[in-house]
Amino acid sequence: MTIRILMVDDEPDAQELFRQNFRKEIRNSTYAFEFAMSGEEALNVLNGQQPPEVVMVLSDINMPGMSGLELLAKVREKWSQVSVLMVTAYGDEATETRARDLGAESLLTKPIDFERLKRDLPLLLGEGT
Repeated sequence: MTIRILMVDDEPDAQELFRQNFRKEIRNSTYAFEFAMSGEEALNVLNGQQPPEVVMVLSDINMPGMSGLELLAKVREKWSQVSVLMVTAYGDEATETRARDLGAESLLTKPIDFERLKRDLPLLLGEGT
């Protein structure tokens, strides 16, 4: 079964980074990525899937318009079964505490350690032992 992940980041380079670093997993249909450039676009993706096919949202925190933390609160409110990981260049303790208080499974700091993310994804999705 392919695991669908929604990556939300206003930086276009983020899409290419994920495609490159997950090239093998995408080719093998382990993961399928959808991309949104804003929190609003991410909600449109999730609202368009009944029920949502996405099982995880990876969202940047600092974005114009709706912040990643605002998106997190909306995802938790409507789709509690969807895992959410927050991504930020500012990995301070207050931000991490706020993200966890809002229901994020984890906070990743930029630059992302893709090898660690690949190793941790099954655990974060509840598939690990």
